[in-house]
Amino acid sequence: MSTAQTTSGPPPLPARIQVQLVGQPARRWSRFFYWSLVIVLLLAVFHLGTAAHDYLDTTGGIQEKFHSGSQTASDKIAIIEISGLIVEGEGFAKKQIDRVMKDEKVKAVVVRIDSPGGTVSGADYLFHYLKKLREERHVPLVVSMGSTAASGGYYVAMAVGDQPQSIFAEPTTMTGSIGVMIPHYDISGLLQRFDITDDSLASHPRKLMLSMTRPMPDDHRQLLERQIDELFARFKEIVRYGRPALRQGDDNTLTHNGVDLATGEVFTAQQALQYGLVDQIGFLEDAIARAAALAGTTTDQVRVVRYRRFGSLTDILLGNLQSRAARDPMPGWMAALEWTVPRPYYLWSYWPPLLTTHQLSP
Repeated sequence: MSTAQTTSGPPPLPARIQVQLVGQPARRWSRFFYWSLVIVLLLAVFHLGTAAHDYLDTTGGIQEKFHSGSQTASDKIAIIEISGLIVEGEGFAKKQIDRVMKDEKVKAVVVRIDSPGGTVSGADYLFHYLKKLREERHVPLVVSMGSTAASGGYYVAMAVGDQPQSIFAEPTTMTGSIGVMIPHYDISGLLQRFDITDDSLASHPRKLMLSMTRPMPDDHRQLLERQIDELFARFKEIVRYGRPALRQGDDNTLTHNGVDLATGEVFTAQQALQYGLVDQIGFLEDAIARAAALAGTTTDQVRVVRYRRFGSLTDILLGNLQSRAARDPMPGWMAALEWTVPRPYYLWSYWPPLLTTHQLSP
């Protein structure tokens, strides 16, 4: 063997093997493209199938869950939960009401309220549909108050109507706060300090009635106070609907033994019991027992159920992104901006008095 042959490296591969080696990367890309196309088609089929399933789903996005009582009983007592700020009527609370309305096996309802209230329209919406549920289904409705059932939360509780011994407050519940407010912030002094002028144009001065950048004229204030008076009268009317003992006296007042209950003040459970705002001090199980008694049964003869949110099949398998977008279609900053819209509230809150120079409340 010559020196040139020894130093030139291994002999070259046959041509057939070289062609095969050169073709391997192309085949890899071909297989990758093929499987990518298969995956895309499978996802498309999956999406169409789950979209059809979600379209035909009548559960309202909630799932029934056993709470207590008999696991084998056919008759039910349903717990409807209303918690947090009541911003709008449509939502989880309304879906629970709709679910119970269609379930003929539900023989009584316990409304569990833990809310400081919220918008006037949201509270009135839930009150209306709870009242409708009680009247159309002819089922007893009992309220169980959690840590807070104030203002709009108390408003919703009045759906019990004339039913006796139907509102239970826990020993540490804060309730009441019967009143209306429209938050207003006047930052015109701050703008003046920095030589900033609001030069907004409007079709009429009242279009800018609750503008933060200019002082509120007296005629605007009087208009808003008239609106508050009307909504306040509505609140007191609803309280008299749900509290027969408070129907005595003038329609413009809401008193118990000379004590004015409609000052916006919150009461402890013991005070609320003393003033007739609630019927008993008790916990959720006490309210359930009362609901069972009103339905002519006992807690060991019925199945007590409550409801929880759950995503659709698409949401579960795809990280719940679609359901989150459906339930909260606005980004966080837009949801925060929604709270700046001037509107009246049945709400127990300290932030407007702390941050405003003028508070409109009865």
